[in-house]
Amino acid sequence: MTISKKIESMMSKSSWIRKMFEEGAKLKAMHGAKNVFDFSLGNPNLAPPESFYTALSEIVNSREAGKHGYMPNIGYPHVRKSVADYLSEEQGAAVTADEVIMTCGAAGALNVILKTILDPGDEVISPAPYFVEYNTYVDNHGGVLKTVMTKPDFTLDIDAISGAITDKTKAILINSPNNPTGQVYSEDSLKQLGKMLEEKGKSLNRTIYLLSDEPYRKIVYDGIKVPSIFASYRESIIATSYSKDISIPGERIGFIAVNPQATYKPALLGGMALSNRILGFVNAPALMQRAVAAVQGMSADLSAYTRKRDLLCNGLAESGYEFTKPAGAFYLFPKSPIADDVKFVQSLQEELILTVPGSGFGGPGHFRIAFCVDDETIINAMPGFKRVMQKFR
Repeated sequence: MTISKKIESMMSKSSWIRKMFEEGAKLKAMHGAKNVFDFSLGNPNLAPPESFYTALSEIVNSREAGKHGYMPNIGYPHVRKSVADYLSEEQGAAVTADEVIMTCGAAGALNVILKTILDPGDEVISPAPYFVEYNTYVDNHGGVLKTVMTKPDFTLDIDAISGAITDKTKAILINSPNNPTGQVYSEDSLKQLGKMLEEKGKSLNRTIYLLSDEPYRKIVYDGIKVPSIFASYRESIIATSYSKDISIPGERIGFIAVNPQATYKPALLGGMALSNRILGFVNAPALMQRAVAAVQGMSADLSAYTRKRDLLCNGLAESGYEFTKPAGAFYLFPKSPIADDVKFVQSLQEELILTVPGSGFGGPGHFRIAFCVDDETIINAMPGFKRVMQKFR
């Protein structure tokens, strides 16, 4: 074989999300795109805010000298200040530009963090269900991902996380609002988590970091607010992107923010600045840095996702599906009416409905529906959802 055995193995276990997305392309070619109901990929379908286009146009038309030259590896100072000013209010902490590093999206941010903190064999614990690519992100840097199941409503099981911590644990990686469940972890649960990590760290004489993956932070429902991770635990680091709230996932722009109270902050920031270069990301895209600085705090019309969520939840409830209504993000994670979630998803596919098995997220017996689609897709898929449920009742 001409490629590494490791990559060959990873290819054979490639993401269910991508598999269903590729299957969808085939079905659309056969049946026509409007006749295939594709809920497989979390690709925002809302338009970015008009202010984003205005900022982009002004930046592109600028002829200022040096605009396309090299920049500080951690990002433009004025961009990081813009982010820090906004974060200070959002997190209730005095964040400065020095504690922010611009990255190539949240995926780039997480890889930079993990490259910086992990030694070979270090463990990272993540509540499950979880975003499947965490496996490879941790493995990229010699670590081992361990998963701990959440409670039945997908809230944190602090005791289970505590029980999974060993002298090899380097970080807990959470994602709230969560992909794939849409759950938002409460302020009380995060403070409990922070207190437990502080106690565990002291007993093990080891710093345990809390990594918070937050690209869905602004997509929440029913007046829910996402709590501040910085207020929950001092050894905390945020990784996030503008992909979902501004609706620009293809632009790959995000950032890292280190808690101003972190014990080893200078070492963390220095290590991440180095990792941001040597991993090959080099810099967050220059054009997008300037654009997000100009629209910091703005977002697409996210209220549309409330309507889509309710359309989907009401329709599925009428057909007998069981689920925890999502508090955030744009995913629903219903129970499969049969234990074999892969078989159930295949039956939905026969109705030209594309979803993703929960097994791919460490949540067997469920399946994920990404409702960041046109309303018509949700409405027109309902008869098929109903027929498949009736088949297995």
